[in-house]
Amino acid sequence: MLIIVDHRIPDAAKKELMLSFCPDSPVLMELETEGLIYPSISGHPDIFFCKASHMLVISPNLPKRYTSTLDQHKISYVKGTVSIGDPDTAGNTRSASIHLKQKKVFENKAMTCYNAAINDQFLVHRLEYTDPVILENCHFLKKIAVKQGYTRCNLVLLKEGHYITSDKGIDKALRTDGLAGLYISPAKIILPGFLNGFIGGAMGLHQNNLYVIGSLKYLPGGEEVTAFLKGLDYRVIELYDGPLFDGGGILFV
Repeated sequence: MLIIVDHRIPDAAKKELMLSFCPDSPVLMELETEGLIYPSISGHPDIFFCKASHMLVISPNLPKRYTSTLDQHKISYVKGTVSIGDPDTAGNTRSASIHLKQKKVFENKAMTCYNAAINDQFLVHRLEYTDPVILENCHFLKKIAVKQGYTRCNLVLLKEGHYITSDKGIDKALRTDGLAGLYISPAKIILPGFLNGFIGGAMGLHQNNLYVIGSLKYLPGGEEVTAFLKGLDYRVIELYDGPLFDGGGILFV
């Protein structure tokens, strides 16, 4: 198994993450890119990868050293159509007459096209931003449209129609569609370069284990999150004793 994380998550979290899999020996792939997207999220797995239960979609401009690692460990994947950070692959922004609002849409799509939240039932995203390869290969999932492009950053989809989110718009959309979950303020979640990070970026789900980059005791509403997860029979694994750190999630492939 390969575990993908931002290279900047705390070292203590990386160590505990690997220890949690002993005696197995997964490979930790620490993601770092330059010049593709703004620095604060340049190593976030949920920006460059989109994982569904049956497939992995990657940005076509993911640096070759990472695709080589995927190939080396026989991880199957398909490349999307939109290159992260490149508005010209999200839409033609070269025309001098293009409306500024339209240009902003293309730029947002070029940063969030792989940031869909997916499990074995649902695909949740700002669907006009979702890379076409994801939509084509997840045609059998129920689609829930939200206005937040950074969906996976803000959302953890759980079993049986449950979720945790740090975005009120996502919370409203999912409740309207009959799902049950928690809204948690992101105010105390760390993301260097921003006032705060987001709940999805501080978590990763593998089987029945919910990994947290930090400790829920530092999160306002953390006790409620713990009780909610316990009620769903999840095992919570806190990776270090400190505030939650948004590293773009933890991706298990």
